[in-house]
Amino acid sequence: MTDIASGGATGAAIGGARTLLRLEGLALFAGMTLLYAVWEGSWWVYALLFLAPDLSFAGYLAGPRIGAAVYNAAHSYLAPMALMTTGLALPSPLTLSLAMIWLAHIGIDRALGYGLKYSTGFGFTHLGRIGKDAAKAT
Repeated sequence: MTDIASGGATGAAIGGARTLLRLEGLALFAGMTLLYAVWEGSWWVYALLFLAPDLSFAGYLAGPRIGAAVYNAAHSYLAPMALMTTGLALPSPLTLSLAMIWLAHIGIDRALGYGLKYSTGFGFTHLGRIGKDAAKAT
């Protein structure tokens, strides 16, 4: 029998915790996009770079384990927060702009239910199953 609090065999967040994580993602997206607007960043740069973290999908060409590691590296808060800290510590508007765009991307992904990946396969995330087989998992 599966423990309902653990999210089943996948280890995915469920119920209110999943909803809260998705709302946090939405807040991050909205906050970073608003901050970018206040910062008066170039919307061409925003549009050009917004989907750049999704280039990490290419890691799946090397298999699900490496793909998950590459995808998670590009979709974790660690690197863009380090970039934002660096941009604030040094007078570097471009660094701050990149960090805001990157965090906005992560935020919208989380709001839409695209979480960090497990090495089991692309469709297994910390926010639950995604893709065509997601309905079968619930």
